[in-house]
Amino acid sequence: MKRILALLCAGLCIIACGTQKKVTRIRKESTGVQISLPREKEVQFRDIKSDYRPADTLTVVDMDGHQQLIMNAIRDDETGEMVATETIEAAMVTARFRNVAERHGKVDIEFQIRVPHDLFDPAWQIRFYPRMVVLEDTLNLDHILITGNQYRREQDKGYMRYRRFMESIVTDSTEFIHIGQFELFIERNIPALYMFKQDSSYVMDEQFESCFGVDEEQAIEHYTNKFRRWFNNWKKDNVEVMYRRYIKSPIVTDHLKLDTVIQAMNGDFIYNYTQTIQTRPKLRKVEVFLSGDIYEQERHIYGIPQAEPLTFYISSLSAFVDNTERYLSRILSRKVEENTACYIEFKAGSDAVIDTMGNNAPEIDRIKGNLASLVRNTEFDLDSIVVVASASPEGTYSFNRNLSSRRGAGVSRYFESYVRRYVDSLKREEGFRFNLDEEYNGGGTLEASDIRFISHSEPENWRMLDALVRNDVVMDDGDKEEYFSHEGMEPDAREAAMRSDRQYKYYREVLYPKVRIVKFAFHLHRKGMIQDTVLTTVLDTAYMNGVQAIRDRDYEKAITLLRPYNDYNTAIAYCSMDYNASAMAVLEKLERTAPVNYMLAVLHSRKGEDREAVECYLRSCQQDPSYVFRGNLDPEISALIKQYGLNKEEYTEE
Repeated sequence: MKRILALLCAGLCIIACGTQKKVTRIRKESTGVQISLPREKEVQFRDIKSDYRPADTLTVVDMDGHQQLIMNAIRDDETGEMVATETIEAAMVTARFRNVAERHGKVDIEFQIRVPHDLFDPAWQIRFYPRMVVLEDTLNLDHILITGNQYRREQDKGYMRYRRFMESIVTDSTEFIHIGQFELFIERNIPALYMFKQDSSYVMDEQFESCFGVDEEQAIEHYTNKFRRWFNNWKKDNVEVMYRRYIKSPIVTDHLKLDTVIQAMNGDFIYNYTQTIQTRPKLRKVEVFLSGDIYEQERHIYGIPQAEPLTFYISSLSAFVDNTERYLSRILSRKVEENTACYIEFKAGSDAVIDTMGNNAPEIDRIKGNLASLVRNTEFDLDSIVVVASASPEGTYSFNRNLSSRRGAGVSRYFESYVRRYVDSLKREEGFRFNLDEEYNGGGTLEASDIRFISHSEPENWRMLDALVRNDVVMDDGDKEEYFSHEGMEPDAREAAMRSDRQYKYYREVLYPKVRIVKFAFHLHRKGMIQDTVLTTVLDTAYMNGVQAIRDRDYEKAITLLRPYNDYNTAIAYCSMDYNASAMAVLEKLERTAPVNYMLAVLHSRKGEDREAVECYLRSCQQDPSYVFRGNLDPEISALIKQYGLNKEEYTEE
């Protein structure tokens, strides 16, 4: 046994020394990992409505009607002929940036994580922490764990030990009682009590205690194994402590992209990482960083140096949006009228405006605010204000006519005084101005006398009262029928008849105050406008909001706003959401400009119509050479460029 233990210790020392040497070596060499761009997906050949053609070859028609043979070819230096060629891509891309396309408001970020075999050890776990910088935000992506099989076995052992510990916790307290000893004691010393074992009748605690001088709890406590119970309670209280003791390195399940166990590594480990993100306004690029650590159980043994970052430049069809402002024709009238109403309470029989009475203060402040904004308005001049005061049917018609007339005049005087003071305050704020020659210039030309207040009255506001009753939710149909049964009578007779209605008290207390209102009609004219009407153009804000929605990459909103216009920008919104048929229907009706041809090339490529796609793309490049470079940014066009070797200086004519 001693010899076996010695051999075992020697083996462990050799393993420990080997591990330490490996850690020392990777630290000295600063061994790291690499993040790189995966090889672009190969473009699948697509049938283009012909029985046979050479691979990667198309016959297209240019803008002048000439046929061109397009092939993925190079010129032979010896013969001078164009010969087909096939480019064999490297297995690993070393570029540190890539153009990626945004579609549906999302973009897929793809990169490879290459881990050298020197970093692997059966007793280690490698933890990678990829993160992404988007505008000014840093987003932590899901982690990657590469676990050695020995490391995982130790984890499983810890979970097994913890599981056994949890299973050892007793949940039934009767297991701590020495049942056999208890029964033997009862049988020998209290045979009458032992007889209860064979008796199925129920014995209450009081009866048990009165017969034998001891209750049930005392008997159970005497024959309970107190040490076992204490030890069991200690286990319950130390569940968390034992979890940390047995499970030194928990198996993580949240926020993980990959958790793989490595049995044996004869080469580098490569993982293709894909992350989809929502695009945002002004998002032009995304940077990806990677760092990591190596652990041996709970012990950190090596911090992996941060890999050189990757940059992804995001291309979006929103770049094709036409920002030209769109205008609507609109007829403007010289004269404009605005209306509002307020509820001003008066004392019985009085026409004085008391701003502290009832709810007058907020109502008066609201009207003052309206007047102030109209006086300061830079587009309109305020000509006149018509004030109409109305009364409720309570009282005689002649009295109400006189009262409403006096109240209309009182309200006019009140607000006319306010306007005069407000205009004077504006003139004081404007003060005096001097030019460079120190010549005096007066303040403004605004005068309160230019604004006329005209008061009218509506003695009894029956129309409004009828509307209130018709829409009332408290009165039932019978009550409303009773109210309208008096319709058509003279005002005083109708009000007298209503006094016998079941709801007359409700009329007076709830409905009558609502018809005692003052209506304001503000009459204005446009500054500097002489003619009564003029035809002008105004910015189409709905359309421009749709254009802004495309720039903000909110394509669903853009489609909702731009659908009625059915123009080029509408097609951009459709195309961005992959509504290809709708986008095609719009574009085919438009003039074949460079951007229209380019968008048609994108749509034809999506449908697998290579010949039409290449023709449209080449025409857009002839019309605007900038599309030669743009083509590499969109996957639909870059696939065509790669498949057919486009954008070369020479093509073979038939």
